Parts: sequence; structure tokens; C-alpha cells
Amino acid sequence: MDKKNSQISKSYQIGLIPGDGVGPEVINEGVKVIKVVGEKLKIKFDFINYDFGGEKYLKTGEVLPEQAIEEFKKLDALYLGAVGHPQVKPGILEKELLLKIRFSLDQYINLRPVVLYPGVETPLKHKKPEDINFVIIRENTEGLYCGIGGFFKKGTTEEIAIQEEVNTYKGVERCIRYAFEYTKKRASSGGKKRLTLVDKANVLTYGHDLWQRVFYSLGKEYREIEKDHQYIDACCMWMIKNPEYFDCLVTCNLFGDIITDLGAIIQGGLGVAAGANVNPEPSGVSMFEPIHGSAPKYAGKNVINPIATIVAGMLMLEVLGETEGAKMVDDAIRKVLLSGKIKSMDAGKMGMSTSEIGDLIVDYL
Repeated sequence: MDKKNSQISKSYQIGLIPGDGVGPEVINEGVKVIKVVGEKLKIKFDFINYDFGGEKYLKTGEVLPEQAIEEFKKLDALYLGAVGHPQVKPGILEKELLLKIRFSLDQYINLRPVVLYPGVETPLKHKKPEDINFVIIRENTEGLYCGIGGFFKKGTTEEIAIQEEVNTYKGVERCIRYAFEYTKKRASSGGKKRLTLVDKANVLTYGHDLWQRVFYSLGKEYREIEKDHQYIDACCMWMIKNPEYFDCLVTCNLFGDIITDLGAIIQGGLGVAAGANVNPEPSGVSMFEPIHGSAPKYAGKNVINPIATIVAGMLMLEVLGETEGAKMVDDAIRKVLLSGKIKSMDAGKMGMSTSEIGDLIVDYL
């Protein structure tokens, strides 16, 4: 082993899925940042590229072969750019690529920090970075997204369409336990020690009754954590009116999908919003991605904001246990956003190109 390699302390294999539209452009900047972190901390990141997405589907008719899933299980993480192609029918890539990865790798937690970075505008008047800093923990493999249901007399005036919501004790318990543990860990860095359960148990009386029973039963093991509860409609209102109240929220798959987009806009838009699909088990493989779509009209123009993808890379470092590296990236992002060099978070209005923003973050590292 040569001297350079002997200095490497750890190594990770990361699967890259650049995807469609602007995905390859933003993932390039994320990789650029991760590589510099690796150089500074003597960590080796091996990136393995996968060409799954709309273009491959149009050429081959295949979305995600079973062999790829088996390969993914041997990786340390997956890093995704964006998925979506104007010539592919909506639902195909979402179900057969994104949902298939989540379900096959049992990524049962969707982790969505809602953080207003300094220097980023929010549509909420008078709210500041200290007011918008919470985390949404969404159950990621059950609920209405299981795809259980069907049609009867489809295409007639007597058609019946049924979509069933699935909530298992195992799925609910492990999600809520993760949320309590995350809230407890977050308290050590200034969290409020408050976990809010978001449901609609007053109407959805079976599945969401299960959520409530598990929440309060598990809560007895976490006496230091304040147990809070809100119905989904009220929660949406309070996220706008008093976002500073929230610390951590835990909810089902559908409601989490909705309020994470609400969280994205109050933190400044899709240009800074990122998420993680997490399998927290020791051998689990998690996937990290920006919240925004593939934005095909901006593809190849070098004008899309890469910060959300870089934040996703920061989440990847955090989940891998590389907290020092994650903090380095977070600090660099904050310095860039405070510098005033980026004029807007919106694509084409940033005053800098995609690659220039990536370079700037690297400079601050």
C-alpha cells in the first residue's frame, strides 16, 4: 500500500443515480463537495454510477432490474439526483424506481430537516432562521403508498376505485421509536425535546388509532420528551403561523409527503430542501436526494441550484456517522449563503451557475 492510501481511515461505496433532467448536473456538484470532505478527513468515497431513469426506460423498457437491487444492498448509501422524464407516463418511474428502492431496501424512515438558512428568504413574513428549524419524520414504506386496492367496473358510470391504507404495528412502532430517539439526540444540540404526532385519528379511526396507542405507549420510555399531538389540518395551519413551535414531527406516509413540501416552501423553496430515505439498521442502505424534480426545461443549461443536492450529501454524511464531515458541509453552505454572492434561490436567477455554486462551497470548505 502506498503512502497516500495508508492515510485513508475509512472507505465507502456510494451508488450514484444521477437520473433525468438536471439530475446529473446537481449530483456532479454534490459529488464534488463530498470528495473534498473525503480528502480533508482521509475518507475514501468510491462512487458507482447507475444510469436508471427516464432515458434508459425509453430505450430498453426496463426501469430497475432485480439485479440492481442486489447490488444496492452491498453499498453503503445511494445518492440520487432527480427522476422524471416528459416522455414517460407519470407514475412509472415513481413507482418502479423510487418506491421500489424504498420498499426493497426497507428504507422505512423519510427524514426531512426543515431549516431556514441565513441569507435565504421565506414567504413567511417576519420569520427568521431561528424560527424555522425542525425535522419531519415520515413513515416511508406503508400507508396508502403500498398500492393495495383495485377497480370494479372500470370505465363505466358504476366504477368503484378502492385504495387501502396499511398500518402494521411493526411499521408504526419502529417509525415512532426512531422519532423518539432522534428527538432525544437532537436535544443534545439545542432541540426542544418535543415530539409531535400528526394524524387524523378523529376521522381515520382504525389505522390512526394504532398510531396514537403506539405513540403514547412508547412515550413512557421517553419521559424526558414532551409528547405533543396535532391533527394534520391543524398542523398545516400551525406550520405557517408558528413554525418556531415545532421540534420533531412524526407522521404517516401520505401526511408526511404533504407537509414536507409545505416545509420546503417555508424554508425557502426546493432549491435548498433535501431528504433522506433511511434504513437505520446496522446493515441498512439509505438513499439521499434533493426534494426538487428533474426540471427538464433547465437541463444542460448549468442554471439549477445545487444546494439541495449538497444538503442531501450532508445528510448522507450524517447518517453514515461522519458528523465532522456533515458539519463542515453545513458550515460551508451557511457561509456561502451569507456571502451575498447568490442573488436568488430560483433557477436562472442565482447570479451564478450550478458549477460555480459548487465551486464556491468547495472554496469555503
